[in-house]
Amino acid sequence: MGVMSTTAMEATSVMMMMKNHKHFEIKNCLHNPYSSDKKLVGEFNPKISIEKAVTPPSSWYTNPSFFALELDHLFYTGWLAVGYTEQINDPRDFFTGRIGQVEFVVCRDDNGIIHAFHNVCRHHASLLASGTGKKSCFVCPYHGWTYGLNGALLKATRITGIQNFDVNEFGLVPLQVATWGPFVLLNMDKENTHQQEIESNAVAKEWLGSCSEILSLNGVDSSLSFVSRREYTIECNWKVFCDNYLDGGYHVPYAHKGLASGLKLDSYSTTTFEKVSIQRCEGGCNESNDNVDRLGSEALYAFIYPNFMINRYGPWMDTNLVIPLGPRKCKVVFDYFLEDSLKDDKAFIEKSLEDSENVQMEDIILCEGVQRGLESPAYDSGRYAPTVENAMHHFHCLLYDNLIK
Repeated sequence: MGVMSTTAMEATSVMMMMKNHKHFEIKNCLHNPYSSDKKLVGEFNPKISIEKAVTPPSSWYTNPSFFALELDHLFYTGWLAVGYTEQINDPRDFFTGRIGQVEFVVCRDDNGIIHAFHNVCRHHASLLASGTGKKSCFVCPYHGWTYGLNGALLKATRITGIQNFDVNEFGLVPLQVATWGPFVLLNMDKENTHQQEIESNAVAKEWLGSCSEILSLNGVDSSLSFVSRREYTIECNWKVFCDNYLDGGYHVPYAHKGLASGLKLDSYSTTTFEKVSIQRCEGGCNESNDNVDRLGSEALYAFIYPNFMINRYGPWMDTNLVIPLGPRKCKVVFDYFLEDSLKDDKAFIEKSLEDSENVQMEDIILCEGVQRGLESPAYDSGRYAPTVENAMHHFHCLLYDNLIK
């Protein structure tokens, strides 16, 4: 065998180093797939006061892998509002939904117990149910496997000859579910899938912290009747919509002139709690028996981290659920509730919903414009208006705390 030249030996050595380095990079990436995204998280500093702070970088709103980090650290852990109790008011009622890659179904069984599951057949992964309605069981549309409302596998078709199969191990995969007031909540944490319906007081402490009583005392309860649902798909990152909501009414006189005329904007105030911020504003009109104003004498806007808003004004309550669909797309679900004394006043309801629709259209234009600006090379970070945007800053600090872990 000939002696390898110095040049050949050096080349071999470099190739081995590159191979080892590549192996290390792949191994390190598998160990911490979000290492580069954690650097993006660190570009925002929550310890700097709002007066001196800059906003999170535009990459928080545009980067696909950062979006994946958010799903794992925000939406697949902790409690999230996903619907309202009237959707599962009676036995056999159900509704479905999706957060990130998680397809879910929530139902009430014949004993009145609420359950939640991954909406996926254990046979070949077909979705089981869609929309809302009533079912006595869930039958897979693909091969007919059938599950009870308690998640148990009741029937597996044409499996003669199958081996090492335990029917008790092939029920639907459960999710934690709870209710608070009129809302249905899910916890998608994989560590807790063995549990089912959770006691509401325990959930309230985790989801709402110290302000659950404040919301209850301000008319956020189950006494109102559901009126309508409207959904909007918006070409913006989900946080753009949240930021818009949390600017302390800053944009209202410029973008919502009709809404501004019904509010005393100089009365606007914001209070932050553990995971909640509450904005309040006096209405421009007082309610009377002869003329009920949509906004009433005071409006309360509560943001519940990370993606749920409760708006209580006059006889109305509406909720906004912001569902991330991708780095630059989200869906916002508006549910409207009304005090019983007005639920048959069709003219009032129609006019109120029309006014609300106008505000949403104005906000959609704003949010989609902001998203396009965030994608521009001209913008990286901005600043806060300290006297009004403290709820937004609070939101960004909570995001940092969750994402840096």
